[in-house]
Amino acid sequence: MVLTGTPSTGAAGPSLLETDGAAPPARPEPTAPARAVAPSSGLRKEELHRSVGDPVLDTMNFLNEITGRFPEAVSFAPGRPYEGFFDTEDIFTHIRRYLDHQAERGLSPEAVRTSMYQYGPTAGLIRELIADSLRKDEGIDVAPESIVVTVGCQEAMLLALRALFAGPRDVLLVASPCYVGITGAARLLDIPLTEVEERDGGISCADLEAAVQAELARGRRPRAFYVVPDHSNPSGNTLSRQARAELLELAARHDLLILEDSPYRLVSAGEQVPTLKSMDRERRVVHLGSYSKTVFPGARIGFVVADQRVEDASGATSLLADELAKIKSMVTVNTPPLSQAAVAGMLLASDGRISRLNAAPAAHYGDVLRVTLEQLARHFPTSRRADSGVSWNEPSGGFFLTVRVPFTVDNAALLRSAQEHGVLWTPMSYFYPDGGGEHTIRLSFSYLSPADIEEGVARLARFIEAETRRWRSGDPR
Repeated sequence: MVLTGTPSTGAAGPSLLETDGAAPPARPEPTAPARAVAPSSGLRKEELHRSVGDPVLDTMNFLNEITGRFPEAVSFAPGRPYEGFFDTEDIFTHIRRYLDHQAERGLSPEAVRTSMYQYGPTAGLIRELIADSLRKDEGIDVAPESIVVTVGCQEAMLLALRALFAGPRDVLLVASPCYVGITGAARLLDIPLTEVEERDGGISCADLEAAVQAELARGRRPRAFYVVPDHSNPSGNTLSRQARAELLELAARHDLLILEDSPYRLVSAGEQVPTLKSMDRERRVVHLGSYSKTVFPGARIGFVVADQRVEDASGATSLLADELAKIKSMVTVNTPPLSQAAVAGMLLASDGRISRLNAAPAAHYGDVLRVTLEQLARHFPTSRRADSGVSWNEPSGGFFLTVRVPFTVDNAALLRSAQEHGVLWTPMSYFYPDGGGEHTIRLSFSYLSPADIEEGVARLARFIEAETRRWRSGDPR
């Protein structure tokens, strides 16, 4: 304030930099180098990490904003579980069941109290129960020590990326379109991304191998490939068993790790293709898991299976899970014991078989997928589908499908859809790291009832027809 002649920081502002042409008043020479004048907020955007300006963050904020502005709209945007299967009182039952389980294992009342009130082990309290469930439901047979319990699957992604990507030569390969959580985490960590275009049947191993070879030719190391092999978000595609076997063979040949993220298997009706991890014989797969879609979204419990051996310079070995736990200790310290207890109680209630616990939800999601496809076919019958330029895929499960339209799909179109037709959806361009998907929308049907879907698809059809007419007329709006 001595240099500006103002009584307080609040009185200092841009006007201090303006003059009327007169010489500024004399002031004493500073005894230390003058500091650059900061903006009124105190920070410059360009001085923050570049991830805060990433378009993905802006678009997701826009989607949240528009959802709040149009609460009466039918929303095909959120990939949430259907709330009709939740009962608030069950939370207390699940926690009590786990506390009783601890007592039955011989823990004293004091030890049970400590396990709930204190921070607890960084790697998690319920690893044994998760390992038992994975063995029974998914055919994944791993020791509890190879599991780290995380704050949602998003933390599992962050830990795995931070541990595996050591320098600027390490590249993450991702399917395109791709779940924004992994691309966002990579950008937070300054990890370079290389896209592998997803085809109608999912990722082609020939395309992936071409991407690997191209990165090697550039002098970079393809470190890992992230994939959602079952009913993927956002496309809904599923990899065949043959494609999975080819992917594992390719990974072994090129010393590539696979980050397998598969949250939709146990909420999908019918027999599922085996997980990549259950087929993994060379510890190429780091399996990322979540209970947000299958059990309890609000608990925010995820996990990572990292049974790879890590050898240090002296020849001593540890598990990759141990290294992830070290990183977690500096990120979230531990995963909340109360949340772990709620999920553990649900695992105990189903004898570790989430598939049994989820029989009714999986049937529901299968029904609403069928209703969505039926309503699309009703409003866009085969006889006029080619002329309309509208088409869609038909997933076998999961929460999502995609609809291709002849006009450009962007935030402006989404706003018109909400304002004029009362229906929300997600532009697929959000899911392409380097651009794409401008003529495709993602529909999420998981959160809606059949009646909501029937009304929502009718509104969507009116929007598509109006937007197509506008596009054909050359209206530049």
